[in-house]
Amino acid sequence: MADANSFGSGPFSQSSGNGDEEWAKDLRKQFEQLLRTKQLNSLTERSRSRSGSPAPRDRTSSSSHQATSSFGSGPAASTTHRIARKPLPTPAVPRSTSNVNPTLPPSYSSLRTLAKVPTAPQDSNSHKFRNYLISLALTPTKYENPGLLDEALSVIPLDRIYVEAQEDSEVQEALVTSMGDGTKAEWGYQDCVIRALLRWFKGTFFTWVNNPQCPSCFSPTFAHGVAPATPDETARGAAKVEIYRCSSPQCGAYERFPRYSDVWTLLQTRRGRCGEWANCFSMLCRAVGGRVRWVWNSEDHVWTEIYSEQQKRWIHVDACEGAWDTPRLYTEGWGKKMAYCVAFSIDGATDVTRRYVRNPTRYGLDRTKAPEGVLLWITDEIRRMRRDNLSKDERRRLVKEDEREEKELQAYAAQALAVEVTNMLPGSPTASATTPDEQKLPAGRQSGAVDWIQTRGEAGPGPDPSREGH
Repeated sequence: MADANSFGSGPFSQSSGNGDEEWAKDLRKQFEQLLRTKQLNSLTERSRSRSGSPAPRDRTSSSSHQATSSFGSGPAASTTHRIARKPLPTPAVPRSTSNVNPTLPPSYSSLRTLAKVPTAPQDSNSHKFRNYLISLALTPTKYENPGLLDEALSVIPLDRIYVEAQEDSEVQEALVTSMGDGTKAEWGYQDCVIRALLRWFKGTFFTWVNNPQCPSCFSPTFAHGVAPATPDETARGAAKVEIYRCSSPQCGAYERFPRYSDVWTLLQTRRGRCGEWANCFSMLCRAVGGRVRWVWNSEDHVWTEIYSEQQKRWIHVDACEGAWDTPRLYTEGWGKKMAYCVAFSIDGATDVTRRYVRNPTRYGLDRTKAPEGVLLWITDEIRRMRRDNLSKDERRRLVKEDEREEKELQAYAAQALAVEVTNMLPGSPTASATTPDEQKLPAGRQSGAVDWIQTRGEAGPGPDPSREGH
C-alpha cells in the first residue's frame, strides 16, 4: 500500500504536478492579500480615531508614515514629514474572495508557515519551559547505556524477530518486482525488524495496566489516591505512586503502583501505561539498531519515532496501539486536540507538531508556554548540546536531515492552510487534507479502560463543524 504519510504526499508533492503547486501558491497569495487588507483597514481606522478627522487627506504625516512603515518601502516612504500625503490605496480583494468577511482570515495557530527567528527566553514562563524540555531531552540519552542495551537484547527473541523481518522484507521486494515499474520497496529490512519488534512487544512482552489486581485475593481494585515514593521507588525513577484498594469487602487490601521511568526496571516489571510503554519500546528499538526518537506531547501522551533509511524520514510508531506510520491517529482517530509535540533523540530535539496536527483549526490548541521563537531557540540549544562532540561530516549529515524534515513539515502546514483557504471561498466544495489511506483510522483510542479514555477526550472525533451546511 502506498505510504500516505510520507514526505511529498498530498497536493504539494512532486507527483501531483506543477498544476497543484500553482493552485496552492495562488491560494496562499489570496490569504496573504486578505490578511494585509484587514491589517491596513484596521490601521487606517485607528489613525483616523487618533487624529479626530474622518478625511484621509487631513491625517498627519506621522500616521501616514506609520502605515508606510508597516507595509513596506517605496517612493511614498521617502516623502518628508512636512508634506501631507494621500493614504496608501487599499489593496484590491481578489474576485473569488470578495464575499468573505475580511475579519475572519484562516486561523492557523502561531502562523507556523512563517519563518521564525530563534529568540532567547526572557520571561519566567519561557525559562520554565526551557528547563522542562532540557530535562525531557535526557530521556533518549539513557538508551545509549551499553549494559542496558545488552540487557535489552537478552529479553528480545532475536531469532523470531529476524525471521519475521526477513519474511516481511521478502514480501515487500516481491510486491515491487511484480509491479515491474522500477520503484523500490516501501520498507527496508531494518524497518521490517522494528515492525516485527512492535508486534512482539504489544502482543507478548508488555502489559497494559488500568487498575492493578489485588495482591491478596486477585480481585479488581479501585483508585484510592496517590502516595509519596519510597527511596527505593525514587531510585528507580518513580515520581509518584498510585494507591489502589481491593474492591472485595472481605479483603480491602491496598496495592501500590509506582510509575517507573527507569528502563532497566521496566524490563523487569513489563507493565504500565503509555509512559512506560513508549519508554521501554523506544529503548528496545535502539537495542536492535534503530535510530530512535522519544516524542513528548503536552496533552499527556508519549510515543516513538523511528528513522527509516528506506523512506529517508521519521516514522511514527505507537506501541500502545500497535500503530505504524499513522501520525493522524491522535487527532483524526482519537479526536485529541494538541498544542505541542516535541521529539527528542540522541542527536537533539525537533518540534514535530505539524506532523501530528494536520488540521490546526479543529485539532490545534493555543501554544502558550513560550513564544514560537523561544521554542526554536530551545530546540536549537538542545541540538548544539548533543552535536558538539560529533565530527564535521556527521554534523553536516544531520543538518541535511533536519532541512529535509523541515520541508516535510512545511508541506503539511501549507496543505492545511490551502484547505482552510479553499473552504473559505464562496461556492467551493468542502476540502479536506485527509488522504484515503488515513481515513481508515480507529474511531477512538484502543488501549485503556473505556471510562478512562472518555475522561481524556480520546474516544473519537465528533462531527466536524467546518462541514456543517455543506
